[in-house]
Amino acid sequence: MEKAKTIAVNVLVIAVVAILLIWGNTWYRQRTQFNRGETALAARDYINAIAGYEAAIHMYTPGSSLVQEAAAKLWAMGDQFERAGDPTRALIAYRSLRSSFYAVRGLNVPGREWVARCDGKIAALVKAQAPGT
Repeated sequence: MEKAKTIAVNVLVIAVVAILLIWGNTWYRQRTQFNRGETALAARDYINAIAGYEAAIHMYTPGSSLVQEAAAKLWAMGDQFERAGDPTRALIAYRSLRSSFYAVRGLNVPGREWVARCDGKIAALVKAQAPGT
């Protein structure tokens, strides 16, 4: 019985360490992608900024503030493009934001409010771009 208990404790410790390593790696990659988005945005390289923020959301880690920050940056970029009269880039930003949250769905569904907001914006922009409107 003692041997079984030792094995169970060892398996539990290994599992916890493995989960922490995976979480840490994902968090590090998320931060790296977010920083790439920030650097690209500062250089006015909007497409690479969108890609960086989108990738940061794809590296979803529960409790990370970077997911919400990246989402807010993508939303702000879409809004900025929309106000500047560039619906094509606005659609890229909003669709990237929406698809990023669709990509990280699992046992929980993060970003529901962002997806709903994006759906409204995307529908309005597509309708405005449709011929005859």
